[in-house]
Amino acid sequence: MSRIGKRPIEVPSGVTVEVSPGGNVKVTGPLGTLEQRVPQRMQLAQEEGVVTVTRPTERGEDRALHGLTRTLVANMVEGVTKGFEKHLEIQGVGYRAQLKGSDLELSVGFSHPITVTPREGISFDVPQPTQVTVKGTDKQVVGQTAAEIRKVRPPEPYKGKGIRYQGEHVRRKVGKRA
Repeated sequence: MSRIGKRPIEVPSGVTVEVSPGGNVKVTGPLGTLEQRVPQRMQLAQEEGVVTVTRPTERGEDRALHGLTRTLVANMVEGVTKGFEKHLEIQGVGYRAQLKGSDLELSVGFSHPITVTPREGISFDVPQPTQVTVKGTDKQVVGQTAAEIRKVRPPEPYKGKGIRYQGEHVRRKVGKRA
């Protein structure tokens, strides 16, 4: 049995989980509503504030989908209660970020500033000019948005300048030698 898939999902008070027969799961909570399509073969049972996922057979494909389905639903429950965040650091002389309304404006060594418009359900926070926080309820969208911001100027290996995830280690290279 899948160690991840067999763990029950605790549903806190104030959160409702609706499972439709077509494989759609809708989770509503204090931070919003998320909807996800899960494999129809997986059975979701809900009782007394706990959601459990069971698989129909022991085939390899069903075993793989078992843990995936449980994790998707658990991330939805966590997203509508606490939300998700990704922290980015900007390193380099003159490199900085600032908010222009809800948009994020990055000055990272190009001849012009780069403007990043948030997707629906995403918000940016700039506590310092060299730090950016991406917040939202959907884990996948938060991660994708953070990856797109990092892609504007990924950290380079010689001086380490660029946009990186907080705590990310950039392997440095030695430059030219005389």
